[in-house]
Amino acid sequence: MHGGELRVLEIFGDSTDLGRGHGTECREMIRAYLDDRMVLSTQERWSGRTVDRGLIIECAADTLVAHERYSPELYTEMLAMADAAGITAEEAVVVGGFTDLIDVVRSRVGAAPTEDDCTAIINPPKGYFAQTWDMHASAEEFVVMLKLDPLMGPSVIVQTTAGCLGQIGLNEAGIAVGINNLTSYGRPGVTWPFVVRKALCQTDLDEAVAVVMEAELAGGHNFLLMGPHGVGYNIEAMPHSRQVTQVTDRPYVHTNHCLFQETAAEEAERLEASVVSSDLRLELGERNADDLDSFFAEPAISRRADGQPHEVATCGAVVIEPGTRTMRSTWGVPGANPWEAFRL
Repeated sequence: MHGGELRVLEIFGDSTDLGRGHGTECREMIRAYLDDRMVLSTQERWSGRTVDRGLIIECAADTLVAHERYSPELYTEMLAMADAAGITAEEAVVVGGFTDLIDVVRSRVGAAPTEDDCTAIINPPKGYFAQTWDMHASAEEFVVMLKLDPLMGPSVIVQTTAGCLGQIGLNEAGIAVGINNLTSYGRPGVTWPFVVRKALCQTDLDEAVAVVMEAELAGGHNFLLMGPHGVGYNIEAMPHSRQVTQVTDRPYVHTNHCLFQETAAEEAERLEASVVSSDLRLELGERNADDLDSFFAEPAISRRADGQPHEVATCGAVVIEPGTRTMRSTWGVPGANPWEAFRL
């Protein structure tokens, strides 16, 4: 087990400075996490069949042009991070965009019903966004908090893992961004951490939504955005389709399956247990959307790896209040470790 007081890295500067600082300070963690992601990505239960490292790197290489085209600044940051950590650009895609990369691999070698479970709530009436971040339990070791103060654009706080530019975050303009994984057949495109970070580069909620809508995605993801004035958006974003829901006067909960016919048509095969889990967590989330203590206390939502398919566990969780520019985070399963508050 890991967890406890969150490791926080504060970096100031341009894109190169941000990446270099991340890669230098987290070098050993990044390299260890890369080894972990690479082992998983070559396994049949994640990629559809047993594949070698060369195919994974080839699939990652196919996405690089899309990343650079989508955000030259974030691409520069990723390259600087990779160089400082002693890994390649392709390896940076593996360590940072693992779940979307698996979607790309799946489109090359066949279906693998994988599981990657997060439960999220946008609740404008209560003024918060909240979610668990669930992944293969080995990821918990590598959770870090980045406090980034770029030369251009708003300051941000992101809960992430070593080597990943950003997973869940808040910026000083009061824009919050979170995610749920969706299973799809991918394509060479942009992995989801780039989308999260580019959305957090915006100072207007509508512009942040546009950033998600315009992304040439490598794999399926659900993006949840909330601004400081009581408006949120849920975006089911698959490689070839999008569904946007504006959220204002009641909570909106999302788990790991598509809720709209158009996006559901792009879903890949899922484990039967994953289908049951996603439906159950959606029901529990809707029941407890106004009571976060009860929400995080649900064992089906705050998950431990023991006995779970694919050893999925809750590796962290956040509660963000965009109006007060506050983000509370915990490392590991909520309740096992303290919540820590970060403010912009």
